[in-house]
Amino acid sequence: MKTKPKGAQRVYIGSDHGGFELKNELKEFLANKDYVVEDIGAHRYNSKDDYPDFAFNLCKKVIKSGGRGILLCKSGAGMYIAANKVLGIYAAAAWNEESAMRAKKDENANVLCIAALLTNVRTAKRIVNIWLEYPFEGGRHLRRLNKIKRIEKRYLS
Repeated sequence: MKTKPKGAQRVYIGSDHGGFELKNELKEFLANKDYVVEDIGAHRYNSKDDYPDFAFNLCKKVIKSGGRGILLCKSGAGMYIAANKVLGIYAAAAWNEESAMRAKKDENANVLCIAALLTNVRTAKRIVNIWLEYPFEGGRHLRRLNKIKRIEKRYLS
């Protein structure tokens, strides 16, 4: 494996059995784009594993590092629900290029959730690439995110 450039961005990635194959495809894709990829698991296929375990482990890493994470399961919904239970995680589901762009531009999502059962490898790569590369717009979107943070502070702290 080639050496990553100094300052290469770290991306955490995790899946249960439902997203295992797509996760491995995306790991290779990201590594080839010079991201430092940390696989949170599953590290081997196990049809009886549970998505919340991987979602929470990834979210802890994202919170601690201020980084970004990608979660995959069959529907994407399980990972999305579990991730959004972690204070400071703003997970978004993306199913196409537009939803990926909006997840970053408007919501500044720090975790991206993808439905592996419904998303082919080519589309998943485009979704991930747009989400990682697109800038957060700020402005009125920041005002809205700050409202969410106040709700978190009041109800989730």
